[in-house]
Amino acid sequence: MTDKPKKNDLPKIDQTSRSPWNIAMGAAFLMAMAAVGPGFLTQTATFTGQMGANFGFAILICIIFDVIVQMNVWRVIVVSGKKAQVLANDIFPGLGYVLSFLVAVGGLFFNIGNVGGAGLGLNVLFGISPENGAVIAGALAIIVFVVKNALTVMDRTVQVLAVVKVAILIYIICVMTVPYHQAVQHTFLPTKVDFYSIVTIVGGTVGGYISFSGGHRLLEGGLTGKKNIKYINAGALTGIGIASVIRVMLFLAGLAVVVTGAKLDPTNPAASIFKYAAGNFGYKFFGLLLFAAGMTSILGSTFTSTSFLDYAVGKNKSFYQNYHKLLVIGFIVISTIVFYVVGSPAKVLVFVGAANGFVLPISLAILLLASRLPKLMGDYHHPKWLTYTGWFVVIFMAYASIKTVLGLF
Repeated sequence: MTDKPKKNDLPKIDQTSRSPWNIAMGAAFLMAMAAVGPGFLTQTATFTGQMGANFGFAILICIIFDVIVQMNVWRVIVVSGKKAQVLANDIFPGLGYVLSFLVAVGGLFFNIGNVGGAGLGLNVLFGISPENGAVIAGALAIIVFVVKNALTVMDRTVQVLAVVKVAILIYIICVMTVPYHQAVQHTFLPTKVDFYSIVTIVGGTVGGYISFSGGHRLLEGGLTGKKNIKYINAGALTGIGIASVIRVMLFLAGLAVVVTGAKLDPTNPAASIFKYAAGNFGYKFFGLLLFAAGMTSILGSTFTSTSFLDYAVGKNKSFYQNYHKLLVIGFIVISTIVFYVVGSPAKVLVFVGAANGFVLPISLAILLLASRLPKLMGDYHHPKWLTYTGWFVVIFMAYASIKTVLGLF
């Protein structure tokens, strides 16, 4: 018989005294910046170049799905006081290990691209090789995690880098002529709908480890129970809002370039946007943006993926508490070594976004099942609108994922 971790048997990594609001905002920025990584930049630029203004419809669907997914996931995790993999094992013994494997492996693949993206950013900024840049980025990420009160440092780091991202994109939009009317028209009345783009960007924003990053961060900060629902709502909506604003700004910047007839470089479409908009100065700005995106995503991917390993490594919680930093360092080191050997993460980033889109209906379905079990949720009653819309997302993403696979063959 499998021993189940107790409700409050969670690793207390963050020992600082912080208000629930600050913890919620830290979770919001972690989720948002985990989503807005190098893959996010590559996917958005690639599909904007391919679909033009019609890509706005995919972004609209993505934002709606983001709200549904995150509101469901964060509520179930925080109200139950249990991480997603523990809930899965409580539903069906062994299911938690399957979920841990899917999320951790997906997070590792994403992290390879994240490390590579940060390395490419340093390449643009300083001319060093992407491989050596990746090593520097990996070392910086390890430093953030091993210092005292690591999660506090991580929260502050991603907030600063978030401001950098938004400031750079605002500058690009200001120097370009953006076809706002065309963008709005095709967002609500598209002339073409591409399921692959929807699966990819939804998967890249709330698929895989990203959908759990905020909820698990709240648990690490000590927020549990239905008394914290207002902080859950504020954190989830803030995180989605930040990621959505950055997505829309990048889409508009890319569209402003595409409508001029310019072709984006398929090997680095996001860089094309910035170079066309502001020449070499814009290109250097893109290097800073790519480095910031890579670093924030390394932190988010590593934190959440290793948070799934506390249950996957065995029933002994002290193992996770004693060796957590080694797990974090190992995760980053492996990601860096793989990129150093393989390189060229651009195409992989788009594919991995789609792959995480396949994981989403499985993980969301597990949490929706958990939300109906009193033994896990106590006297909490999950809102019907979240249940119904959650199952709609599960069905749609499963259908779109299958349709995408069939289309590829």
